[in-house]
Amino acid sequence: QVQLVESGGGLVQAGGSLRLSCAASGTIFGRNTMAWYRQAPGKQRELVASIGVWGFTNYAASVKGRFMISRGNAGDTLYPQMNSLKPEDTAVYYCNTLTTQVPWGQGTQVTVSS
Repeated sequence: QVQLVESGGGLVQAGGSLRLSCAASGTIFGRNTMAWYRQAPGKQRELVASIGVWGFTNYAASVKGRFMISRGNAGDTLYPQMNSLKPEDTAVYYCNTLTTQVPWGQGTQVTVSS
């Protein structure tokens, strides 16, 4: 069964940047539209960004222009580059396919201080 492992989270000041990464135990990245999600305390998990097999990207309005989703050169890693971070970006970040067909990983905590 495919397992997802997210990493790279941490504490950053508002206006700062972070780069998360997601690795999978199986070869799912090349066959699926992949996405990053986040869940803030007391809120539902939400879609943040997605990238199709051919590289087409899509972003939530709240992060558009600040986040950039990409795949690693070998196609086995997923990244978001997160710039101009805001306190409202504080959440646990997860990766998955766009159809969330893989069991969720543990996520990685991002905390943005004001």
